[in-house]
Amino acid sequence: MEQTNDLNRYQRQLILKGFGMEGQQKLRQAKVLVIGAGGLGCPIMQYLVAAGIGHIGLADNDTVSLSNLHRQILFGSDDIHAYKVDVVKRKMFSLNSDVNVRTWNERWTQEHCMQHFPNYDVIIDATDNFASRYLINDACVLLGKPLVFGAVSQFDGQVAVFNQLQEDGSRSVNYRDLFPVPPANGELLNCSEGGVLGVLPGTIGAMQATEVIKLITGLGKTLSNRLWNYNALSQDVFIMQLVSNPISHQNIPSSEEEFLSTDYEFLCSIPRIGIKEIDVLQWKENFLDHLFVDIREPHELPRLNSFCSSLSLEWMELPLSSLETNISCLNGRNVVFVCQAGMRSLMAADMLMKSSPGSRVFSLKGGVHMLAEKKLI
Repeated sequence: MEQTNDLNRYQRQLILKGFGMEGQQKLRQAKVLVIGAGGLGCPIMQYLVAAGIGHIGLADNDTVSLSNLHRQILFGSDDIHAYKVDVVKRKMFSLNSDVNVRTWNERWTQEHCMQHFPNYDVIIDATDNFASRYLINDACVLLGKPLVFGAVSQFDGQVAVFNQLQEDGSRSVNYRDLFPVPPANGELLNCSEGGVLGVLPGTIGAMQATEVIKLITGLGKTLSNRLWNYNALSQDVFIMQLVSNPISHQNIPSSEEEFLSTDYEFLCSIPRIGIKEIDVLQWKENFLDHLFVDIREPHELPRLNSFCSSLSLEWMELPLSSLETNISCLNGRNVVFVCQAGMRSLMAADMLMKSSPGSRVFSLKGGVHMLAEKKLI
């Protein structure tokens, strides 16, 4: 009966040249771990579960919000405030109950990598921040696991297969061969800060799922030692050939002890969450007398002119891109920084604290997104 079900469910891929029942059995036996259940994780999960991957792990500690729905295709309005992994697991069971989906509603750490990576054949990076990308990459190198990488920003996306075992016993390039060290503060923005075209994560996630299936079945040629680049506005695609970077291996922890002791958030210039953050209620009750500084770039909407005027705030616009050269105008001031989602404002707060230790400096948690969610703008 099981084979009959397989013949019916997977008939369109079973008849592919070179695939057959042998390929389907490889998928059934495979164990794949997906880290991130957002714009990339949703199409990845949908296609891998539909394809019949036997065992899939999914990790994400976030809940569904209204701003997710334009690109995170497994969620609907009824799922808002629910944990993403719970919604995905339920919907994947409906799609294909033969697939075993295990979830972690937790923030992924070094300890998770060391404990769970050995149990999986392929690791998929579907995250949207540099600390997670470097952490996942370094763990894959340390533990000898292939990594399927994807990233999106605004109108551009990238896909690669890192650390794949080669015929000569060596490993292909890893993420640090491409980017040996993390970018500087504010140099590159994630989706919540820089925006993303809603369909783009679907394109990139589907490409990642394709690479996973090729890795498991041995079909075709993977994006090992290559970086696939896509621009949605022009539909241009180009592939970069990647080579090993001698500097990269100097930056990767060489032992489990070193890996566990590495502070990836510090390395990636992510300020300590919670140190200088205030939520909207705290700000309205206690900090309206502080200078309100919008550090977003001029093109970012909505603008806050009317909102600030309605509260009679003292405020100014000072983009993060020019903050360092103009920060002296804030020295000694009591300041609340705001950005689109609350990450760049933390960076700005750190910069001012270093420039003017005597200032009272805060970051508005959740930024403009939170003001909109509270229906204040």
